Amino acid sequence: MNISLTPELEKFVAQKVQSGLYQTSSEVIREGLRLLAERDALHQARLDDIRQAIQDGNAQLARGEGLPGEQVFEHIRAKSRARRHVAP
Repeated sequence: MNISLTPELEKFVAQKVQSGLYQTSSEVIREGLRLLAERDALHQARLDDIRQAIQDGNAQLARGEGLPGEQVFEHIRAKSRARRHVAP
């Protein structure tokens, strides 16, 4: 596999190798790809958590456990007012 890097990225990779943290440019690129895969997995886990929370909320609503919208918004407004009146 061949890849093309911008001059800035080539310089960055070379600096990492020169620092002694990596033996080769390939090691730098592999580490970058591992970090990208880790970030993608974390992002997917967060999305899964959000989807589950939405499903849980929908199930609560189906059981009649929801609150009227105006009640929720008034609670949010009250919390906002309380925060503004707290001394720093």
